[in-house]
Amino acid sequence: MRDLSRRHLLRAASGAGLGLLAAPALAACGTSTAAPLRSGRAQISLWTHDPDYIKTFRSAIKDVSLMRGSRFDFGLDITSSAPADIMTRMIAQAVADGNTPDLAGLNVDQFPRVMQSSIAENLFVDLTETVRPLGDDLLKLSPYSVDGVPYGLESGNAITVLYYRQDLFDKYRVPETLETWEEFLEHGARLSADHKVSVGMISTGDNGSIVNGFLQFLLQRGGGFFNTAGELILDSPESLEVLEFMTRGVRSGALMALPDPYGSACAAALKSGRLAATAMPNWYNAAGLQANVPEQKGRWRIRTLPRFTGGGHIASTMGGTAFAVLKDKPNSDAALELLRRVYLSREGQILRYRFGGYLPTLAPLYNDPELAATKDEYLGGQKAFEIYSAAAADLPLFYQAASMQILSDVLGGQILDALKGRTSPTAALKAGLKAYRQQVKR
Repeated sequence: MRDLSRRHLLRAASGAGLGLLAAPALAACGTSTAAPLRSGRAQISLWTHDPDYIKTFRSAIKDVSLMRGSRFDFGLDITSSAPADIMTRMIAQAVADGNTPDLAGLNVDQFPRVMQSSIAENLFVDLTETVRPLGDDLLKLSPYSVDGVPYGLESGNAITVLYYRQDLFDKYRVPETLETWEEFLEHGARLSADHKVSVGMISTGDNGSIVNGFLQFLLQRGGGFFNTAGELILDSPESLEVLEFMTRGVRSGALMALPDPYGSACAAALKSGRLAATAMPNWYNAAGLQANVPEQKGRWRIRTLPRFTGGGHIASTMGGTAFAVLKDKPNSDAALELLRRVYLSREGQILRYRFGGYLPTLAPLYNDPELAATKDEYLGGQKAFEIYSAAAADLPLFYQAASMQILSDVLGGQILDALKGRTSPTAALKAGLKAYRQQVKR
């Protein structure tokens, strides 16, 4: 083993409060005795939670132009599980020197589980040299990096835009070009009072949805939970401003409080026209709107987000899944080549957009003529990349830390209390920060 003995690593992990979640650090102990595959048939073991990734990779390995010149003839052995189950099973298999995948899809919410005790370093291939030629053209590496080292490639840029019903905005005289959230909430309060219609939604369900909704607005405002060094930066004026914005919107009815932004209550609000707009990532087009209100095709449009008066960005981000290559396996080189072809080439990124709707993570592609000419029929034939291009150029960076889940656990209830008027935004943030610091002993 490269750094520490098994016993030392387990003891260190336990002392850090991570228990078995830190066990992937043991993966380096079980280096395969089989020789690395250098060419020929490569049967890649791929674990993922989403059928669209399965469809994308299967299509990619059959694409002659995309695979031209490869040393490998790729096949896939696919395992499909929930995001948390993928990480848990991979951890257990790594500890037991068992059957880990060659290529794994890691949900952004799960990645913090491998962010300390050299866990990611011992489990995944370091992608530094793989991505170096792309420089700043490659977007959204930061959520899957540890100490500046990238271990996963994001599947889609997950750009948050404003979805809005153009017909309802016309009907209720809401300008489509409102510049600020403050103006937007004024119109939303009017619509709520006069017509019981809201122009946004706030999750009041589980901790994950509550905190992700808050973080989406916070990133847009220019704040965040952690900086690039993994240090907590939540105690900021931006955090308070965003929580006050959310509570003000819920109180006026401009923002609809929903237990689940994907559940039946949200579907009913969309169908009835009571939810006339919402700030959500690009994947909400298919997963939220088309899935729930296909009959509203042609009525929805997108635009960049209204700005906060105090500053920030015209876009944000929420969610994501990166793919990582497991190291020291016979198929590690082959899996890395497959990932590079599908995720880091123009052809691979366009294929992923065509098959799964994943927005490019290569910045130049937002001005690619083929994508720029694409019309979204659900959005009334709108050329969506005109919006995505502007948003991608002003997308905030998102950093994670190993204690991300602790922060989510202690913050969700406090945010909910503020949204429901049981406490003030100031008191909610103060209580959340106190609970977090007690748990991580900072």
